[in-house]
Amino acid sequence: MTWAEPSSTATALLLLGRGTDPDTEKGVECPGDLPAPSDPGLVERARAAKAALGDRVFVLGHHYQRDEVIQFADVTGDSFKLAREAAARPGAEYIVFCGVHFMAESADILTSDAQRVVLPDLAAGCSMADMAVLSQVEKAWDRFVELGIAGEVVPVTYMNSSADIKGFVGRNDGVVCTSSNAETALRWSFEQGTKVFFLPDQHLGRNTAVLKLGMELSDCVLYDPHKPGGGLTDEQLRGAKMILWRGHCSVHGRFTIDAVEDVRARVPGVNVLVHPECRHEVVTSADHVGSTEYIIRMIDNAPAGSAWAVGTELNLVRRLALAHPDKQIMFLERNVCYCSTMNRIDLPHLVWALEELVAGRVPNQITVDPETAHYARVALDRMLALP
Repeated sequence: MTWAEPSSTATALLLLGRGTDPDTEKGVECPGDLPAPSDPGLVERARAAKAALGDRVFVLGHHYQRDEVIQFADVTGDSFKLAREAAARPGAEYIVFCGVHFMAESADILTSDAQRVVLPDLAAGCSMADMAVLSQVEKAWDRFVELGIAGEVVPVTYMNSSADIKGFVGRNDGVVCTSSNAETALRWSFEQGTKVFFLPDQHLGRNTAVLKLGMELSDCVLYDPHKPGGGLTDEQLRGAKMILWRGHCSVHGRFTIDAVEDVRARVPGVNVLVHPECRHEVVTSADHVGSTEYIIRMIDNAPAGSAWAVGTELNLVRRLALAHPDKQIMFLERNVCYCSTMNRIDLPHLVWALEELVAGRVPNQITVDPETAHYARVALDRMLALP
């Protein structure tokens, strides 16, 4: 099956990876001259710089990265797998993380003090992670304390959160989870308390609670930090089992039930495969739901000739389609849906970062302060100890 590019949108035509982004704390220019994207020697320059660094550098590439970047990754994977891979390479002086900011923070937390984590473009943030700001989360927790329910509440944060939020969770006896082990993390949490405060992705929390733990939608309430008191009454907070933060993934939140119905009408026998960050009605209408690694395994093991509509980031879907020409693999939505911040890591930024390292300069180093790193590590280690 030949891969057909989804139709473009105005957003898809943005020139990513250049300039500043004043609306995010991580929007900065590179303190040097980026190679031109049109430079025909970029691939060779990247190869040469990586070869010059040898074992001193370890390049990590998230599944959602551009192909031009992925080709230089020593390891590809989801955010947590990559952070653990970095920690398993103590001999690598430099960890170049081709992903987004929270991923590089996790790598810094899990690696040794002697290793330096580099993010090729500091503007590669995560809109979901940025939806949970520490001061807002602490304000919500203060409300729980005032209501006398804080002792019953176990905070759980998705891996896709800032180091500050992971640190908050660690300080308050909570745990980090991934999309793969969210069910296990929630079951553990309900053994510790009667309520869970789930950050920052409402959809993963809701989908896991309802579809895996058998809760009702009415057991879940949505805390909106932009409304007084989170938009919830005292009675709602006291009665809730799942207090969900009002956050979401800008990519997975785009998929709709209309898209599912449309693809089923167009492609008889299609398998709809989506990520649990999608909306509840999309997840419940899909045939298969799972993490990025789960999606890859499903497609790898699918029989030849089968048809799949995949609801996750476009770079990965396209890569899967090209790797499996014997299967009909398509993007669930008709419109393009790149992760715009992930796409900020392009070949010019990677070349620039590698050549800076060759020159003895460490660009865009990501560091987490020791206290935050300690408590974030507590929450991460608690997750690693889960059965």
